[in-house]
Amino acid sequence: MSVKGAGRVLAALLAGSACLCAQNETTAGRFYVEHPTLLNLGFEWSITGDRNRNAQVAVQYRASGESVWRHALPLLRIGGENVGRDAENLHYTVPHGFAGSILNLQPGTEYECRFTLTDPDGVIGEATRTARVRTRTEPRPYAGGRVLHVYPPDQKRARQEPSFDGLLQAYYGAGLGDWSVVRERPAQPGDTILVHAGLYRPDRLNYVDPLAAPFDGTFTLTLKGTAEKPITIQSAGDGEVIFDGAGNHILFDVMASSHHIFEGVTFRNTDVAILAGKKEVLGATNLTVKNCRFESVGFGVWTEYAGSSDFYIADNLFLGRDDRFRLIGWTGPRWGNIGPYPSHLLTSYYAIKVYGPGHVIAHNAIAYFHDGIGISTYGTPESDPGRQPSSIDIYNNDIHMSNDDFIEADGGVHSIRVFGNRGVNAFHGGYSSQPIFGGPVYFLRNLLYNVQSGVAFKFDARPAGLLMYHNTIIGEQAVRGPTGNVHWRNNLFLGRDAPGRGIMYWANATADYSSDYNGYRPNKGVEQQFLWLAPSQPGQTLYQSTREQWRSFRTLAEFQAATGQEAHGREVDFEIFEGMTPPAADNRHAVYHSMDLNFRLRAGSRAIDAGVVLPGVNDGFTGAAPDLGALELGAPEPHYGPRWLTWKPFYR
Repeated sequence: MSVKGAGRVLAALLAGSACLCAQNETTAGRFYVEHPTLLNLGFEWSITGDRNRNAQVAVQYRASGESVWRHALPLLRIGGENVGRDAENLHYTVPHGFAGSILNLQPGTEYECRFTLTDPDGVIGEATRTARVRTRTEPRPYAGGRVLHVYPPDQKRARQEPSFDGLLQAYYGAGLGDWSVVRERPAQPGDTILVHAGLYRPDRLNYVDPLAAPFDGTFTLTLKGTAEKPITIQSAGDGEVIFDGAGNHILFDVMASSHHIFEGVTFRNTDVAILAGKKEVLGATNLTVKNCRFESVGFGVWTEYAGSSDFYIADNLFLGRDDRFRLIGWTGPRWGNIGPYPSHLLTSYYAIKVYGPGHVIAHNAIAYFHDGIGISTYGTPESDPGRQPSSIDIYNNDIHMSNDDFIEADGGVHSIRVFGNRGVNAFHGGYSSQPIFGGPVYFLRNLLYNVQSGVAFKFDARPAGLLMYHNTIIGEQAVRGPTGNVHWRNNLFLGRDAPGRGIMYWANATADYSSDYNGYRPNKGVEQQFLWLAPSQPGQTLYQSTREQWRSFRTLAEFQAATGQEAHGREVDFEIFEGMTPPAADNRHAVYHSMDLNFRLRAGSRAIDAGVVLPGVNDGFTGAAPDLGALELGAPEPHYGPRWLTWKPFYR
């Protein structure tokens, strides 16, 4: 080769090396602060470059006025994962960046947050971002507004003034018949409408029904409150307030409203108790529903509108219409049926389903629905981050008897936080991610007992970005659906001795995965206990896998030696609990009750001090290290369900 030719080769090699370095260094892009919730804050930071995915974002925070910075979990590196399902022609590639949350904060507090981007290959642009963000507080009625008193039209006892016959007369000044749409005296921001005891059941076929809801029996609310002056519809406290749909389809339509509070009332006998939004049509914002009862409803609270935001749905009791004595499911010969067999019986779908950012769903008790709580599957997320289902908290809910799943994070994008929930009796799946568009979704400290399918966490439609920390699962994780960017820490999986089913399947579609510090109780008599799928070549993806690509292992030790995962994992048994026995693996319709279950760990057991420290997740642990599972030894047990509920609504 001539000197000139050698020079050209050297120049080409240098150019290629420079090009590769440019692809590996990270260029910082847009930084976005998500809607705050009461307890958590979410953030997104877009990037380009970092082809070798070795960039990191460290997170620190402190309450305003404090001098000491605290460490939080780093933001999760996301991007490039293929999410979707062919049947619906859903194909989405996750944009490159970082996303994540600062967890376990205090309501109504301003925090200073600092994010530091580092990359051994170099960072272009601003490498440190700071943000001051205030967590929200629980919405409350405005103290300085008018108080309007509502009574049943047939109520003859002494009234407090100003008084009105039925809700709509106070809300709109509505008339009767055709005049019900003449709304000349609407309520004002800051008004509190006190609804006095009685039954409010529209006579749908009465043209001049005093409740002003002829033909459909629907109360349509469209007014706009403000953050400082919400419009409140509240029980007066002199007895039960019952809004009864008498079997109608929609009881309350609040899609056009903003900043409304419902408190202390009962909704019953309707398909949809509160319709709060329809996809691509309209949706409520800042809706609060608290301390209410939902009885014999097909749907509790429902929005699928991307512009719906900042709901607060807390401390409610939801009782659906599904079978109360048998766990039935909906697959097999009855594919597609929602609710019990025969399919013509009254049935229930979701207790709560939302879309859009900033929602809080907490301390609800839910039973006898197809699904408990869900995010709308929706499809490709909106491009505007302010219209994506991000920064959503679902916590301390108590869910009993779901014919499908307890909680569905399906359709979520970033910072979905599912934590501290208890689910007992589900047929098809426990906690679902079907799909997730980048994440992270945090599944933290959830309890699960008796999921007949063996699917504790349902991964379908190629979800990406899942952080699975400190969950206690009495059952298996037997899922072959491929996932990207999933990380397991400090969980417990205790098998039910389900015939032919292993205790744990990892189906990794990409090279971003990790699993360590988890405890497993294998199923007896099963050879293939631990199943593993992961790319074997650089850049390979396994969104479609073959049986030959799966590897199975009889013991955890064999799995550890072959994969390098679970270096600190351990096998455990039911003796780690104070008192716990598994559900029957051969009774598909069995029903168990949370009052009979004890998930607390036994002192000195193999689950004690066996976890790893996760900043912002298990701060304040007792002993030498965090314990495995949802409940730390010596720490107070969470309150599951409504904080006002002292009796057990569906445990017997």
